[in-house]
Amino acid sequence: MKKLLALVLVALMLMPMTASLAATEFDVTEPITITWWHAHEDQLTEYLNYMVDKFNTENEMGITVEPVYIGSYDEINTQFIAAAAAGTGTVPALVTCNTSYPASYGKDGLCEVLDPYIDAYDYDLEDFGEGLIASTSYEDEQICLPYLISTQVMYYNKTAAEEEGITMPKTFDEMEAFLEKATIFNEDGTTKRYGTVFGGWDYWYYEMLYKNNGVETVTADGTTDVNSAKSVEITTKIKEWIDKGYAYYAYGTNASTNMRQLFWDGGAFSVFHTSSMYDTYLTNVAASADPFEVGMAWLPGGSDGESFKSEVGGSAILIPAAASQAEKNAAWQFMMFMTSPEINLYWADKTGYFPTRASVQGTPEYEEYLSRKPAMADIVSMSSWINPRNQNPAYDACANLWRHALAQIFNEGAPIQETLDALAVEIQETLDDQ
Repeated sequence: MKKLLALVLVALMLMPMTASLAATEFDVTEPITITWWHAHEDQLTEYLNYMVDKFNTENEMGITVEPVYIGSYDEINTQFIAAAAAGTGTVPALVTCNTSYPASYGKDGLCEVLDPYIDAYDYDLEDFGEGLIASTSYEDEQICLPYLISTQVMYYNKTAAEEEGITMPKTFDEMEAFLEKATIFNEDGTTKRYGTVFGGWDYWYYEMLYKNNGVETVTADGTTDVNSAKSVEITTKIKEWIDKGYAYYAYGTNASTNMRQLFWDGGAFSVFHTSSMYDTYLTNVAASADPFEVGMAWLPGGSDGESFKSEVGGSAILIPAAASQAEKNAAWQFMMFMTSPEINLYWADKTGYFPTRASVQGTPEYEEYLSRKPAMADIVSMSSWINPRNQNPAYDACANLWRHALAQIFNEGAPIQETLDALAVEIQETLDDQ
């Protein structure tokens, strides 16, 4: 018994020492300047600079963060992969990435595993919630943190909905009746107001119409069912809506700009887009010739009336594995700052994304935020339904093949079954080549 007691005392004495060593290992010990690659455009520069200046001024470790705008998420992805291949000295200390990329980065070992830092600093990762944690992990290792998070939604003309008695569809089966009521035709039969517009320049905006009905571009076992009977059924129905003038598939040059302009000019009752554009829609509709109240609804769920999942969108923030340890330590301090509840709410408010820290909800600051952005309350309240994106490293490539095939069907009249059959072969070849 005395021997056991002695061992317990020794273990208790070692515990704080171990924690101290772990924290020291990731401490910033001398002044350092680090670079952060991001994709935040000019309209966010004022707010981004506020946060960076706040960190640079208030941190007592001598860390200076220099933000560098690289371009779109695709451009950051290309440059990051090239820099990582070149090794230490070429990568930044921090990178913002689209939430579709972590799986491929994790597979290739491009990200620093954050679990030791999280443990050393007792960082409250659980505050993000299970879905967001999973979406920024790879094989149960945390490789980045949720940063600016969004999900798929339908924006709609709430004023017209109330005046015309239009109810937003809860399931895919309700879409037909909704579109019939929301669409307005000119006397010559052309469409005056589309019931909805599908954002066809990114598969993410509408893919849950398929996923909530059991269709997966890439299945868990590494195959595809894009040419299944259910996929053909859904595609046929969407094609029918487009042909009738109820909807259209926005694809190609300026597709995003055209879709948004159409909505705030009153040429579309609703659009499939990202919740992160909420502020943009409010601002532009308010400035339009015929302003109206903007509503935001959850995407139609599965025909079973039970599947209402959505997927995480927006961006994550990561530390490149190829950075030096001194850069990684400084980057971690900035990551903790940027994802803190205070900055999380500030950044969400200024960008249009929604708060991701559970501890923010219920605070006076959060209630004030909702008083200005009431439609966001419904989306945040259902955030537990937000799931990680498909974690297959080849998913993005396969889903883009699917997006292009749908454009051929919807906009060019390609035969549905034959096109989807050919697509299935191409996707399987892509999966097999991993």
